[in-house]
Amino acid sequence: MSESTWYVAVGGQQQGPISREDIIAGIRGGRYGRDTHVYGPGMPNWLPIQSDGEFAAAFGGPAAAPPPPPIGRGRAHEIDFELFGEDMQYLEITLDPGEACVAEAGAFMYMDPGIQMETVFGDGSGQDAGSGFMGKLLSAGKRVITGESLFMTVFGNAAGTRQKVAFASPYPGKIVPVDLKQHGGQVLCEKDAFLCAAKGISVGIAFNRKLGAGLFGGEGFILQKLEGDGLAFLHSGGTILSRQLAPGETLRVDTGCIVAFETTVTYDIQMVKGVKSIIFGGEGLFYATLTGPGRIWLQSLPFSRLAKKVIAAVPRPTGGGSVGEGSVLGGLGGLIMGGDR
Repeated sequence: MSESTWYVAVGGQQQGPISREDIIAGIRGGRYGRDTHVYGPGMPNWLPIQSDGEFAAAFGGPAAAPPPPPIGRGRAHEIDFELFGEDMQYLEITLDPGEACVAEAGAFMYMDPGIQMETVFGDGSGQDAGSGFMGKLLSAGKRVITGESLFMTVFGNAAGTRQKVAFASPYPGKIVPVDLKQHGGQVLCEKDAFLCAAKGISVGIAFNRKLGAGLFGGEGFILQKLEGDGLAFLHSGGTILSRQLAPGETLRVDTGCIVAFETTVTYDIQMVKGVKSIIFGGEGLFYATLTGPGRIWLQSLPFSRLAKKVIAAVPRPTGGGSVGEGSVLGGLGGLIMGGDR
């Protein structure tokens, strides 16, 4: 990005590229207010316009303080990991004494004897530690909204030496490690994508503010929001695509293929154009649009698509008996082998 290239977000609409001088002129001319956000050289994310000293001076006031760190930032345990396999992967995490990680129910594969398991309300991040039972219940309730369990499992190293614990994907695909501190401390993901994370990562919810994305996005109004400064692990179907979108760059995506994206990415839904495409396209009525800046992760084989193919291929018996699919004798083979009587 050139030093003179900037982008401005006003009322949810992105403008640019423009120069720093044009932004300053826009501030003085009243086109840009104090609620405007900018993205420019050296910035990891969109920031309030007053966070830049020159822009703040154009308003006639001091620069605004930098935005507060996300919830959970600076508290996540530092864990080591290794991925095994290609298409049906599992993840092995090595914990130092006193370290821990959290995982969804059903993800556990194996662990060393020094690892202790504890089932907790919510995500186990400790963000509700000072709010008592009601705070923990509220944290767990957020997970129920996304269709997940009230509980998560914490795996802690209670031994005096390094210990290992492993987790596996629930279906064929890839496990994606995401270091949240490299993505502004926050990442949004589909509600079934989260596998496990270092303890201290907060697993919450995010609402789709746009009506189209909420009604037709395939995931309802709710996405999972991962916050913190440590490692989180997502699972996807098929092959994973990781892509960095430039400011204003838009990619049209099948709604089921979205795994996760940074919070700087704008997510919306558009309707397929053309009567023939709608009736004969076989791709549904809607697709998602992801607009940068920010990183996105896509999967080549959503589990819903795989499940539909499996269901369509299941033999449908007539009269309560088996079809005998795959046998050169067909129905006669069933009679010979004693299947249908």
